[in-house]
Amino acid sequence: MRFRLPALLVLIGTNYIIAQSQVPSTTDSILSQQLDEVIVTATRTERQLSSLPLPVTLVGKKQITKSGTVRLNEILNEQTGIITVTDESGFQGVQIQGIASDYILILIDGVPLVGRSAGNFDLSRLTVGNIKQIEVVKGPSSSLYGSEALGGVINIITEKPKTEDLSGNASYRIGSFTQQDMNLDLKQGFEKFRYGFFANRFSSEGYDLNEDVEGQTVNPFTNYTLNGRLYYDFNDKLSLFTTGRFYDQVQDASFSLESIQYEGDTKEREWNAHARLDHKWIPNLTMAYELYYTNYVATELLADPISTDVLSDSDFDQKLFRPEVRGSYTFANENDSKIGFQNGTLTAGAGLQIDNLDRTYFDETVNFTSQYLYAQYDFDPIEKLNVIAGARFDNHSEYNNQFSPKLALRYQLNNNLSIKGSVGYGFKAPDFRQLYFDFTNSAVGYTVLGYNVALDKLQELEAQDQILDVIVTEDELSKPLEAESSIGYNLGFNLKHGKGTTEVNFFRNDFKNLIDTQIIARKTNGQNVFSYMNFDEIYTTGFEINSSYKLTDQLNISAGYQLLYAFDKEKKQDVKDDQVFVRDAESGQSVALSQSDYFGLVNRSRHNANFKVYYDIPSASTNVNMRVLYRSKYAQYDTNGNGLIDSFDTSFIDGFVTINAAVSKIFYSDFTLQVGANNLLDYTDNNIPTMPGIQAFIKLNYQF
Repeated sequence: MRFRLPALLVLIGTNYIIAQSQVPSTTDSILSQQLDEVIVTATRTERQLSSLPLPVTLVGKKQITKSGTVRLNEILNEQTGIITVTDESGFQGVQIQGIASDYILILIDGVPLVGRSAGNFDLSRLTVGNIKQIEVVKGPSSSLYGSEALGGVINIITEKPKTEDLSGNASYRIGSFTQQDMNLDLKQGFEKFRYGFFANRFSSEGYDLNEDVEGQTVNPFTNYTLNGRLYYDFNDKLSLFTTGRFYDQVQDASFSLESIQYEGDTKEREWNAHARLDHKWIPNLTMAYELYYTNYVATELLADPISTDVLSDSDFDQKLFRPEVRGSYTFANENDSKIGFQNGTLTAGAGLQIDNLDRTYFDETVNFTSQYLYAQYDFDPIEKLNVIAGARFDNHSEYNNQFSPKLALRYQLNNNLSIKGSVGYGFKAPDFRQLYFDFTNSAVGYTVLGYNVALDKLQELEAQDQILDVIVTEDELSKPLEAESSIGYNLGFNLKHGKGTTEVNFFRNDFKNLIDTQIIARKTNGQNVFSYMNFDEIYTTGFEINSSYKLTDQLNISAGYQLLYAFDKEKKQDVKDDQVFVRDAESGQSVALSQSDYFGLVNRSRHNANFKVYYDIPSASTNVNMRVLYRSKYAQYDTNGNGLIDSFDTSFIDGFVTINAAVSKIFYSDFTLQVGANNLLDYTDNNIPTMPGIQAFIKLNYQF
């Protein structure tokens, strides 16, 4: 990092000199665009993106539409510092600032989605057909959102109907592997009543990346998404918003074991119901009363079609109910020129969350309950300085109380340059799996036990003479499993230079009490019993830079880069102390690992970059765009048994480049024909199941 930092400072300084030599126009298109970019996730109040003291990425509808993407994971993977990673279950989650998907909270219209069977949230469940914008807050956000927001928040904002006449669009897209995406979006408004209805069908015949292995890499699937939204304005002070969402997917499943080909399917089903009453009591005070319920169900059945012997029959049924009330009070009118503590906005809220999970490998249905309070003050103590200070208190039924503070500042140095910084605490509660899992692999014989049931289950196994010896003491299994936590730091600069902008953000996240599996006993069959323990301490650090420039009224370019270091603190110290060894291929002897050989955490690339070009041709009603993405090498798992990723491991995936492109043409005013392809370089790797080579598509959209 010390070799890249001077170059970065030179870039910032050069841009600053250019900016100082130019007088910004009041009609500048970049400035106008930023004024329109309003987000709500970072502060739970409407704020212009350019004025925020926090690192935030905003993906608007125009960018989504022009790119031709159809699922959330596709569009997020094109953003700087956001990487999609596939876990062992095949689900594709998101990584932000090197922080894994387990610690990223996923919201839709401000309320959380559930259904993390293995910790990862599958982003491909979410269509982008009716999305207004995607807001990504990077770094700890537990001061507003509690558990699971330890590494950041992704909030999907759906479109709100505005017009009185019936409007909408219908589209059909077909692509490689018979991938089909169909959308119908309707919106209409009356004097006080507005509604929106959206339907999506997405399907694929799947594909196979390895002909030497029986079955397909991705099996055929079909899913449906339905979403209805209702808005009613009782008067200019009281309004109601309600929405319901339904998702259903069926996917073929197969697995080969001991020359037997097991067949079956996996099914997913999700319901969301959300109601919010917004009340403007007085000009300075607005209240919101919210009720939210969601239910996610997943089942899998694999059986021998000849003998009907069942290999796998599992169920996952999670429910979440959450009432919340929050308010926002502005201490000064918008026209008031006062500066100081009397000119600011106080946002506060309280809520109750009831979480319920009925799952195979649990002895019984388990429940979590938590109560929470949060408050945040957004104010300008002096001219040009904005401060956001907030905190949240969570009282949970299964872990210690949590207090999550956060402080963020932004200072406007001049018309072109601002500096911003933040520090915040984040936490993630132990999940159901880590506390209550009771699973024994029938084929191999190992056992995995949740922490809260491990002691009783060990005693049962001992009574059945299945335990050879117990490695941990009873005291170690009697202390409560602590919540994982982190402290995140961000320091950034925003620079306007003519018709362009550049943003730089340095970050560091320090984690402690991370939960991972540990052997707690050995079985008489030669296998082990695992449970979950607090012991890991890791950190992620680096910087991101994003720069965009409007070369002409028709041509926009942007580029982004992230440098990331992610290490386990204890393992890094062990390497420094010459306590980690690797076998030398030539001599056959074990030698101590050098510090330069310790690569870091799994699934983390040191370098990520993107370059995007968008070109409009108004005379031909055409848009052409290309997005180039680079990811440097990363390792998937430890292969030499020393407990970390080093340069001698063989699970590395070499760095690669993907190019996505699309061309859109409007004709007859209401029709848009789009032709495009992802992964134009035809990159494939058997270890990356989400990259099956070139994926061409053609899409027709009718706007009415």
